[in-house]
Amino acid sequence: MTPATDPTGGGDPAIQITDLCKAFGSRTILDGVTLQISPGETLVVLGRSGTGKSVLLRLLIGLQTHDSGSIQVLGQELTGLVGAPLYELRRQVGFVFQNSALYDSMTVVDNVAFPLKYQNRMSAVERRERAMALLTQVGMEASAEQMPADLSGGMKKRVGLARALALEPAIMLYDEPTAGLDPITSAEINELILKLKQDRAMSSIVVTHEIHSAQAIADRVALLNQGRIIFDGSFEALKHSEDPFVARFVQTG
Repeated sequence: MTPATDPTGGGDPAIQITDLCKAFGSRTILDGVTLQISPGETLVVLGRSGTGKSVLLRLLIGLQTHDSGSIQVLGQELTGLVGAPLYELRRQVGFVFQNSALYDSMTVVDNVAFPLKYQNRMSAVERRERAMALLTQVGMEASAEQMPADLSGGMKKRVGLARALALEPAIMLYDEPTAGLDPITSAEINELILKLKQDRAMSSIVVTHEIHSAQAIADRVALLNQGRIIFDGSFEALKHSEDPFVARFVQTG
């Protein structure tokens, strides 16, 4: 495996994953995954569909539990964390779901304001102002009163991103943020991810199978195959890897 580089200049890791294992029955999904994400860094995790990329993200916020290994988020060990301490840690991690996971019965602005209702002591007026500011940041303020069913796929992604930002997280996790989008909309989402990184200096993990997205947004790339990280390094190093699987993935991606 190609050794990783740290483009952020060091510091305690935002996320440290060590020997992470997860299986569903007899099927091994993750088999000793070790990764480190530095403060302010964007790590793109590449891999074929069904290789465990989305499972990895869900493990990082305790939506699923790992079988063995260690996950440290912002210096806190996730293993065994339950109740209020787990919810408090989740406040610091924004999650952009692949299908956006918007509430169909709520307007766009109410979707974005929803996390604030239960985790911040804000008035209804303050929640709406905060939600509108976030929608403006992702270019969706004109659609504030629309319902999710009226939005395109790319618009839903933007709203999902605005909602993930509501609690001002230190870390963002993106699950296939450009999946199913046309090339122009995909490029717009990638530009938005880059802008958020520049404006907020957040650490991010983006899982995708799309090489073009990785090239556009990654500080570092990790390639997952058969439950293991087989490459961890720069995109430039990925392009010139002589590993047969890596080379084939790059060529066909």
